[in-house]
Amino acid sequence: MSGAANRIDSHKPLQDLDHWEEFLKDRYPEPEPELVGAGGSAEGELQKEKTWKRETTKFRDYRAEARPSVKEFYRLNHANQTLDFVMSKRREFLSLNHRRMGIWEAMEYLNTLVDDSDPDTDLSQIEHLLQTAEAIRRDGHPRWMILTGLIHDLGKILCLWGEPQWAVVGDTFPVGCAYSDKVVFPEFFPLNADYQIPAYQSSTGIYEQGCGLDKVYMSWGHDEYMYNVTRDYLPTEAQYMIRYHSFYAAHKERAYTHLMNEKDREMFEWVRKFNPYDLYSKGEDRPSVESLRPFYEELIAEYFPPVLRW
Repeated sequence: MSGAANRIDSHKPLQDLDHWEEFLKDRYPEPEPELVGAGGSAEGELQKEKTWKRETTKFRDYRAEARPSVKEFYRLNHANQTLDFVMSKRREFLSLNHRRMGIWEAMEYLNTLVDDSDPDTDLSQIEHLLQTAEAIRRDGHPRWMILTGLIHDLGKILCLWGEPQWAVVGDTFPVGCAYSDKVVFPEFFPLNADYQIPAYQSSTGIYEQGCGLDKVYMSWGHDEYMYNVTRDYLPTEAQYMIRYHSFYAAHKERAYTHLMNEKDREMFEWVRKFNPYDLYSKGEDRPSVESLRPFYEELIAEYFPPVLRW
């Protein structure tokens, strides 16, 4: 590794968490408008398939174009996300005993996650959440989906509790089974200790064919954490959107289908419907937090109690 790479902070290689999402937008360009929203007909299904195929052909050489900090971020992620690590983080955080607060309070708490690298141009965390929710709202989707857009990234508060970036954001993937080459930067997986364990490196590993993703341990991050915080209050479709929105190898690349059951396949259509709002709705337009707050506080109260365990 070069001297420049050695100077990257292993705890915080990304100057800004948005750099990960900017990288995703480069890797997965926005679908062309004429192929989006085709409906449920046979012709619509064909158009959706064309959209996916056209997206895949537009991929650039992301390995060559990625920032050095992004490459280091993925190197750390792939090297350290072992099955043992995932189980330790589940024990540490899924007891939900770190804090008690409501959803809007959690949004304000996440807002303290300040990026010092470019304070004049970056939007606040609350504004990013509102951008996603407002895009879903403008398109007339159900209220629960608007709410999902608002809260789906709140699990990033793990960064405020000392967790390294590579254990909070990044593409998620199953652990305890062979790594798909559809996961971004698969060349870093031989650095993972699990790579040397034969029982973990068959296609199903510790799982069974078609067992269902609910029985599969995913790499640790804000998706799994936030799913567990909110799972008792939201429809199944919303739970999938929150839990798997960073599982790009599955919902973009169609990998790991051998672990899915029929429910997963059905619900992943909702994950794919949600993904464009997650990835492409964040821009430079600054939403008015104060004017939007009454609507979203009412929406939050429709689904959540005043205080949740985090």
